[in-house]
Amino acid sequence: MKKYLLISAVLAGCLTAQSAYAVDTVQVDGSSTVFPISEAMAEEFGKKHRGEIRVTVGLSGTGGGFKKFCRGETDITGASRPIRPGELEQCKKNGIEFIELPIAMDALSVVINPRNDWVDYLTVAELKKMWEPEAQGKITNWNQIRDGFPDRDLVLYGAGTDSGTYDYFTAAIVGEEHSSRGDFSASEDDNVLVQGVANTQEALGFFGLAYYLENENKLKAVPISWKGSKPVKPSMQSAGDGEYQPLTRPLYFYAKKSSVMEKDYVEEFLQFIYRDSNKELISEVGYVPNGQKVRAAALRVLNDREVGTAYQGSEVGVDVVETLNRKKHY
Repeated sequence: MKKYLLISAVLAGCLTAQSAYAVDTVQVDGSSTVFPISEAMAEEFGKKHRGEIRVTVGLSGTGGGFKKFCRGETDITGASRPIRPGELEQCKKNGIEFIELPIAMDALSVVINPRNDWVDYLTVAELKKMWEPEAQGKITNWNQIRDGFPDRDLVLYGAGTDSGTYDYFTAAIVGEEHSSRGDFSASEDDNVLVQGVANTQEALGFFGLAYYLENENKLKAVPISWKGSKPVKPSMQSAGDGEYQPLTRPLYFYAKKSSVMEKDYVEEFLQFIYRDSNKELISEVGYVPNGQKVRAAALRVLNDREVGTAYQGSEVGVDVVETLNRKKHY
């Protein structure tokens, strides 16, 4: 009897292990900015399927995520900028065809310490003066940015250079993607940047709107003036209606075509993201849901299995529907 029970227990353990191994899994990685959306969608999708389909979400940054994706290690990668030409070539080299899908809109927030009582707004030109490569070792004091600013050290925090947030910020502010001074405190972890600015009166930093909204009690967002416009503070409304420029951008999922074609649960997860009922979920984690026209265009791209990218790099002030309807290159 004991022997029978032992054998039964071993068989049950094997079956349990087999069952666990057999769970259909969608592998997602990529951007720290996109991570809150990926995590929230994964949780809701998992509830719907009661553990029969699992979505795992990694956090490698946009650049790190593309490295894994273009090696074929993931089904989907989140990106806070379009795929770069070099990454595209790596995917092509490894035979990884992909579908480019905008999943939400985001705004980059420029933030200062709440005890900063001299900045009420900044212009894009002033931000460029702070962040351009020529500023390194030379623009080190607030009084160099604008007459009337105090004689205080300028302490800068920003997204890590492997981050899509860094790439988009430099494209929009400096005028060239991946180009900035190097003498600033950089991190791929936005929470590290939050703490840096929150603890330093002279600090200025940038990261996605969601992380500012989570920490409004610790930080102060800076209204931005672009091309002589009235300064606009970052918010879900100002990003959604296009007023907050040039720091509003689309966020993306890049889905491996073979995963969509061969694993019906991967396509089901992607279709799930575009449900009307999930707009509120996107808002809850601090992002701007796509409008109906964008969702319809994105679903067309997904349903048609349209491979490739509409971009040659980050673009500022982009019309998402227009880019979805562009001819793709791969």
